[in-house]
Amino acid sequence: MANSSKYHHGDLRTALLNAANAIIEEHGIDALSLRKLAEVVGVSRTAPYHHFKDKNALLCAIAAKGFDDWHTSAKTIFEQQDKAPGLRFREFIHQYVGYAARHPQVYELMFGRTLWHSHQATDQLKEVAYPCFQYQLTMTRTWQEFGLLPDDQDALRLAQVTWSTLHGIARLLIDGIYADASHVAEMCDCAAEVFMRSATSREE
Repeated sequence: MANSSKYHHGDLRTALLNAANAIIEEHGIDALSLRKLAEVVGVSRTAPYHHFKDKNALLCAIAAKGFDDWHTSAKTIFEQQDKAPGLRFREFIHQYVGYAARHPQVYELMFGRTLWHSHQATDQLKEVAYPCFQYQLTMTRTWQEFGLLPDDQDALRLAQVTWSTLHGIARLLIDGIYADASHVAEMCDCAAEVFMRSATSREE
């Protein structure tokens, strides 16, 4: 087995996270262990423990990376000044649900019971996850200003409702209940139309 010295400190952590992502996406969370991860990456059995004290810390790091990746994607969509606000809003919905459909295991770690309900979320995870919702609130206020969402509703509550709607669609797709991948585009378009039409009807 290769020695972990071939990796720089940051490189090994990245390699471990990438390999862990691949394992859970293909085989599920239960298939992941630090020992298995070391074997896949080709390092000593103790090497992963220099970066993650236990499996929970590793799972939290995977979830944190998921939030970070999604936050980057959301900002890219939201800040596209060459696109009309309505198109950006619709693209955001498509990308959110699409991300969940493409990465169901990571999405489950990001929002599921494994880490949050059992109070196993690390400070590192919270420091990444909570700002993601704050950014959702920022986007919601802007969409209200553009007339895409009702401006007579409290922005915080509206952000919670829009996010929970998208989360519900994502869960239906991931769990295979009433919907499958072939329905993604139409469901996202429907959600966008419902929200935007609700805002328009308030003005009429």
